[in-house]
Amino acid sequence: MPLLTAFNRQCQTTPDTIAFIDGDRQLSYRQAGQLACRLGACLMHGQVPRPRVIIALERGIDAAIAILAALNAGACYIPLDLKNPPNRLNYIIADADAQTIIGKGRRPDWLEAPVPWLDIGHPPLAENAGPPAITADDAPAAILYTSGSTGMPKGVVLSHRAMRNFADWAAVTFKISTTDTIASLAPFHFDLSVFDLFSSLSVGATVNFVPSNLTLSPSRLTAWLAQHRISIFYTVPSLLSFIALKGNLPTPPLPHLKTVLFAGEVFPARQLQTLCGLLPATNFYNLYGPTETNVCCYWPVERERLQSGHPIPIGHPACGAILQIDGTTGELIVHSANNLSGYWQQGKLRPALTTDNGYRTGDKVSLNGQGEYCYHGRLDRMLKCSGHRVEPAEIETVILQHPEVLSCAVVGITDSTSGQRPAAAIVLKPDATLEQIVKPVKQQLPAYMHPCKFIALGSMPCLANGKTDYGALQQLLENS
Repeated sequence: MPLLTAFNRQCQTTPDTIAFIDGDRQLSYRQAGQLACRLGACLMHGQVPRPRVIIALERGIDAAIAILAALNAGACYIPLDLKNPPNRLNYIIADADAQTIIGKGRRPDWLEAPVPWLDIGHPPLAENAGPPAITADDAPAAILYTSGSTGMPKGVVLSHRAMRNFADWAAVTFKISTTDTIASLAPFHFDLSVFDLFSSLSVGATVNFVPSNLTLSPSRLTAWLAQHRISIFYTVPSLLSFIALKGNLPTPPLPHLKTVLFAGEVFPARQLQTLCGLLPATNFYNLYGPTETNVCCYWPVERERLQSGHPIPIGHPACGAILQIDGTTGELIVHSANNLSGYWQQGKLRPALTTDNGYRTGDKVSLNGQGEYCYHGRLDRMLKCSGHRVEPAEIETVILQHPEVLSCAVVGITDSTSGQRPAAAIVLKPDATLEQIVKPVKQQLPAYMHPCKFIALGSMPCLANGKTDYGALQQLLENS
């Protein structure tokens, strides 16, 4: 069953219900469905195959309609983070081997690839919108690009089956209905957005896009949540911690907010305990899973078990997943209908699963006395920064491109608000300075990948086997 089957049904059964709110603009399910069909017809115009469509739009109604249009046309969507530097955006477009880019206004100057540009504000006239394209369950629905261990971004390919399996599970588990208003804050290149769009639209709920500037002002954000009668909010712990500390929650505290979901990074128990105390009538859920599995584990927060200094569990299998723990390494292996189809690299689908279709997460876990899964960090060097996956190798690749750099290493150091931040140790050529390095490095990386600290060393600390001593580097950078 295609991912949009439930949304298209809602367009027929609840056509006048509001589907999207974006500031002063709103669309009913009927209007959203009509716009998606018309734009989708433009993608199919002339019967030119367009299996992969880039979404070059900021989070909001236009981007949502573009995504629905791509899926209606039988294509998969590839959302860009337009805050990324041009070199990264152009790499993703070329790597995806996309056939169309949906944007707004004229073709941007940064765009290098000769890919057709479709202005969503002035789409060409299509002869006939027609019915949505029939799409196979295992066909790609989305490619979400994440930081790659090879030094370049890589695309996680998610099928219609994988995304629908999660969307349906979440809609049932969290009892979403037509009376709910969902606060949508996750960028569409972030897997949290699968909930915002597809769990919500499958049951006729209203999606209200949170203004981006509110993330810097927690008191204004909580006022917005109250004003718009938000009932469900899915976001990252770092933002919720910010609300707990400086949100100036009203009295009564957000009476319509029945459910808060969080994922993407560890939520310190002390800060979660504070927030639970401020919102006593709200249910909290810890959702766990890499982009490759979406959510494979979840824990309904039990307030009485929250203790400062004691990590919260990631809980029980979600979405029908079967979980295994590698007896040697403690690595979590996931078997789930949510699992990715593979990685998209250089215009081709690359395998990513084990021979029995399991996904090795690279996360170390254990079972506690209550039979709940507990997270113990990464087995590799990957970092989680404000919900974003960051591979140190990608940052190192950019740093090593500078001619004044002899060697470098990137590690994660503790950050009180976002869990981890990358930090860089660099060995420079004689007479070179860090000032020559920092600005060009930051210009080539998205903001969440910027090292929060740079230090220059005469040489890298090494283990007895000659490999870089990342433990010593982390201690040095934490204390410098």
